[in-house]
Amino acid sequence: MSEIDFVRAERVWLKDHPTLREQFVQEKIALDPTILGLGDLVLRDRERRQPRAGRLDLLFQDSESNRRYEVEIQLGTTDESHIIRTIEYWDIERRRYPQYDHCAVIVAEDITSRFLNVIGLFNGVIPLIAIQMAALQVGNHLTLAFTTVLDELTLGLVEEDEEIQAATDRAYWEEKGTRETVAMADQLLSIVRHFDPRLELKYNKYYIGLARDGQPNNFVIFRAKKNQINVELRLAQNEVLQQELEDSGLVLLNYDKRWGRYRIRLTKTDVDRHQPLLTELLKKAYDACQEP
Repeated sequence: MSEIDFVRAERVWLKDHPTLREQFVQEKIALDPTILGLGDLVLRDRERRQPRAGRLDLLFQDSESNRRYEVEIQLGTTDESHIIRTIEYWDIERRRYPQYDHCAVIVAEDITSRFLNVIGLFNGVIPLIAIQMAALQVGNHLTLAFTTVLDELTLGLVEEDEEIQAATDRAYWEEKGTRETVAMADQLLSIVRHFDPRLELKYNKYYIGLARDGQPNNFVIFRAKKNQINVELRLAQNEVLQQELEDSGLVLLNYDKRWGRYRIRLTKTDVDRHQPLLTELLKKAYDACQEP
């Protein structure tokens, strides 16, 4: 193996740069939104005018869902006005377009611990992500590195609360989907029963969950459709796992950061053909959600 030369990168503060401005950062993110680390995003608008409130830097939408991200960029150290402006733009967009799921994103070169604590107060009430940006220069080459320093709070108990007030039955889901697609949930249940024979399907208004001795245990949930079933596995996002899913031939819809779930679409053929992989994924989700 040939020797690799190590070159140290120099941190460049764009706030003090003589020529590079916020527009430069906007352009680079708009051209390749994946550098933010928020998934496969589509640019919906740039410098989006807000009624009586200035302009939103960037608006993105997840390519596989109705999730939208209101992104505000600040060179230098974040401050109170930046936080307020980000939340204000998020609030305007969610009120104007309630059919979408909205998340506010703050991007700054320096997010101090003080303001990280302030931002953290909103997390859980307001879906909010803080990303620290670093401009790094090696010779004549400059790159931007983005690190999530505050992620959106993963919600966990809302599903169980919904089950109390939104219980249904199998007939409801056979009408919402079909008998065949609900039967696919039975097939997947038979797999998870190898890990825990006490698990049963629990029919709720918004999804088919699992329960053990009457208590929710939703490391995986199902949504029966007319021609397929959507499977949502509660697993931490992982690049290796993501690549494995993409290479498997299964249809990976997206990773739902808010709920911490991989969303996969399955047909009857998929359940039969990919049973070893599905068994592995279900076991990982089961193990990850058990109490230590």
